[in-house]
Formats: sequence, structure tokens, C-alpha cells
Amino acid sequence: MREPERRRRDPEARRRAIVEATAELITEVGVDAVTHRMIAARAAVPLGATTQYFDTLDDLRAAALQLMIDHVEEQMVVLRTAIAERGASPAVLAEIIHAALVDAVAVQTDRAVVTAAVRDPQLREMARQWSAQVASFLEPEHGPERALAASVFIDGILWYTQINDDPLPQHIIESALAGILVRP
Repeated sequence: MREPERRRRDPEARRRAIVEATAELITEVGVDAVTHRMIAARAAVPLGATTQYFDTLDDLRAAALQLMIDHVEEQMVVLRTAIAERGASPAVLAEIIHAALVDAVAVQTDRAVVTAAVRDPQLREMARQWSAQVASFLEPEHGPERALAASVFIDGILWYTQINDDPLPQHIIESALAGILVRP
């Protein structure tokens, strides 16, 4: 009689599932509310697996936040590329922003990282850099003050979308950006 074949585990896939589950939970309940038990349930792994791959809950949260940061960084590249290719007119910016807002996971990820930044000085500095990057993308076409004001407005749009579960209509975004960016 043959022994049943043992199923091989993929440690990297399991680790990745744990990190992704943690990131999802951070967007849903906040970084401080996430527990090992919640993560294990979401990742469909035994409770001990979370500590097998990560020494502490803080280490696991840090790995998940890094995954989320990487996602936000990818969004910054998309924004920078779109502005470089199409310009930074209010109409173009409104189209780009509105397209990004329909990705609820991306909006939740961005807001979760920024919310965590309120308490974490390293994340706070990163969030500041993202705002400065957005302003720097707009500055050549609109000047430093208008670019900063637009960056603050864009950040507010993200909060609005997170709170209201629906993106701000594109025409309103365009109209507001025109008021901020276009010189009379």
C-alpha cells in the first residue's frame, strides 16, 4: 500500500497571502485593530503561521504597510506618466483622478496608509513626500502655489471618496481644479 503523497507547501506563497490579508484588513479596520487571529482567518492559514513568518504583529503590519506603500508608489508613477504624456490641464487631471477613484481598493489603500501616517513618523514623512510629488508634477505648468493647492484638493478628493463610497463626479473635479489652477 502506497503512502498518500504529501502536499508541498509554498512558504513564499503562504507568506504573501498573510501579508495581503493583513493589508486588506488594515484598509477595512485600521492598522491598530488588526490581530493575528483576524489575519489567519482572512489568509486561511493556521493561527501559528502568522508568527512562523513574522516575529511580531508589528513586523507583520510593517510588511503589509510596505505592500500598500508599493501600491501607492505605483499609482504615483501612473500619475506622473499620464501628466508627462498629456499635460496637467484641469480636464486631463480630472479624467486621471476620476479613473483612479473608481478603484475602491486603491483609494482605501491610500487612505489607510495616510491614516497610519498620523501616528507613524516614517509613514508621515512618506505621505508628505507623496503630496510634494503631486505638487511637483503640476508645478511646471501651474507654479508652486497653485500646484500645492491642487495637491491638497486632490488629497481631499481621496478622503471624500473614502467617506462617501462614491467618487466625486468628474465634472466637479474639473471645475474645482480649473478654479485652483487656471489664472484669471
